[in-house]
Amino acid sequence: MPGNLLLRRRFQLKPVNIPGGPPAVFTITNNPTLDAALTTLVGLALVFLGGIGYVAWYKKNVLNKMEDAFAAGYDPALELARRSLIKPTQSAAEASGDKEWIPSGSTEHLRRKEQDRIDDIIRGKDTGRYYILLGCKGVGKGTMIFDAMDAIHADGVSVCDAHPDLEVFRLRLGKALNFEYNEDTQTSLFQRRDPREGGPALDIERALNKLEKVALRSAQRRQKPLVLVVNNVHLFRNDDAGQALLLQLQQRAESWSESGILTMVFSSDDFWPFLALRKTANRMHVVSIYDLDQHEAAKAFSQMRHKIGLPTVPDDTIKEVISFTGGRLSYLSKTARSRDPIATAQHCFHSEQGWLLSQIGLIPDCDDDVMDEQKWSSCSWLLLQEFVKRHIKNIEEHKRAIEAGHKSEDEPFEISLPVIPYWECRQIMTRPDFLEGLDRANIISIDIDHDVRPDSNLILQAAMDIVQQEGFDDLLNNVRDRIDEIESLHRTRELTFKDMEGDVVRLTVDKAGRRII
Repeated sequence: MPGNLLLRRRFQLKPVNIPGGPPAVFTITNNPTLDAALTTLVGLALVFLGGIGYVAWYKKNVLNKMEDAFAAGYDPALELARRSLIKPTQSAAEASGDKEWIPSGSTEHLRRKEQDRIDDIIRGKDTGRYYILLGCKGVGKGTMIFDAMDAIHADGVSVCDAHPDLEVFRLRLGKALNFEYNEDTQTSLFQRRDPREGGPALDIERALNKLEKVALRSAQRRQKPLVLVVNNVHLFRNDDAGQALLLQLQQRAESWSESGILTMVFSSDDFWPFLALRKTANRMHVVSIYDLDQHEAAKAFSQMRHKIGLPTVPDDTIKEVISFTGGRLSYLSKTARSRDPIATAQHCFHSEQGWLLSQIGLIPDCDDDVMDEQKWSSCSWLLLQEFVKRHIKNIEEHKRAIEAGHKSEDEPFEISLPVIPYWECRQIMTRPDFLEGLDRANIISIDIDHDVRPDSNLILQAAMDIVQQEGFDDLLNNVRDRIDEIESLHRTRELTFKDMEGDVVRLTVDKAGRRII
């Protein structure tokens, strides 16, 4: 007993004064230096353990926040799409002071035949593959995606819009996934490198790594994959950086679709992303979206006018409008909201024609400074001229069929846009490198079968009006002859002789190129 009492007294904490420190500090030993060392070690240990706990909590919180991005309810992209469907009140129309004012958000549309397939993809029913939606601008790709999301309240779905700048796309992907790229962390004390030091590509890779963890644990609970939509991938630059980003996303799409934890959906207006993805694609499926046919376009036009409360128009008026707009939903929506649909359709036609001439207008007797631009323009008009010829041929064949009694005049006349194979377009234009530029400019469109057609019926009608003008063939030939002359002048070399004795020069040229005497 006396020994135990002595031991307790020996290790009893007593306040001591440490030189340079506070006057009353409890001590464990009688050595002030050892007490200070032990106090420092305990403090560092507490900081270290607190840091470990904070890092573990932060990583778990990052995954929880990312999983919330796929929860049913609020989705930023879907919320914006819903707002576009809200009709402004009549007081807003009166306040605008415009008698022709029509609510711009009235975009009610016809349920397309591709909608069922899109619904199955967005709901996670169609697994084991990833998709690219390929179609011209304004055919309704985004509308079908948002309709499918709205039906399930965006449960398990997130949407991200592409951008040419990778830094901007990095932020958009972070917003879609509710991921801050460790920019909101307080672990600077334990870090040696800035998380963003590696550039946007590595930041995107970090986000995809976190998404993979979320998809793995979510698949066990939901029993179906998550869906990530990357919209408008044609906005990525068609260079090494843009193609590397597409490959980075595609590699994850391949592995995730194979394991069934996440389905990626790409959408594109242009053809080049499909070519870039096709090189290494194993599980990619393409969903091609085309314009509505004549019957569907007329039904959609009438339905849009009914939804916004405008009076119905005669069938002849609808037919005339569709003869300009075709089955493109964006043009149908614009004309259906107008109180004078025919005037609006004609305005769209003249606007498209003016834009087409501003892009590939021919310049007679052009200077050599614009020779390359006129090469592109003249080759483009060779292709458009061939489209017009084939379209006129289809119309004449239909008329001959009516005269021969094979078809009735009351039978609905459905003529699709003329189609030319890709390889034949190369021969017509004599320049294979111009097709991608025309596709990017929305003058032509290319499908997965490598068939080329005008981008829209408006483009075809505008080109037909220009090609059939008097003197167009002479203008086109003049520009092509002028290009040949300029190229001939660039290939011509001039020899100048000075201080000649006499007026006769004897010149011998060796065809092998070894000497000129």
